Amino acid sequence: MAEDDKVRLDKWLWAARFFKTRALAKAAIEGGKVQCGGERCKPSREPRVGDQLQIRQGFDNRTVIVRALSVQRRGAPEAQLLYEETADSIRLREAAAAQRKAMGAGLMISEQRPSKKQRRQIHRFRDERNADNGDGLI
Repeated sequence: MAEDDKVRLDKWLWAARFFKTRALAKAAIEGGKVQCGGERCKPSREPRVGDQLQIRQGFDNRTVIVRALSVQRRGAPEAQLLYEETADSIRLREAAAAQRKAMGAGLMISEQRPSKKQRRQIHRFRDERNADNGDGLI
């Protein structure tokens, strides 16, 4: 792990494996999905050891503290040494994931395509619904 004094934030996020490419890291920073100390920042900002970053990726919000600086992307075990996620952040992220999982439990998603009979039933149901509404929308 190379200790460097000057590391760009987008390069550090890439090296810490938060984003697959530097371009994605830069786009996230410019889009306001990465904040340093609660404020928006630029991709060229130089993070310092001890800085607190808020990173939003998809449904997840992470709060991490910079523990080391690196400009090289290495394996995941080494990348995890560059930062430390706060305990509060981990708790909130796991609670949100559990809530999303519980909400999705009621959905019935088939692992196969509908049979011909099921397809006819779907079309019949849609036709009856459209006839009742009279708006012609599906």
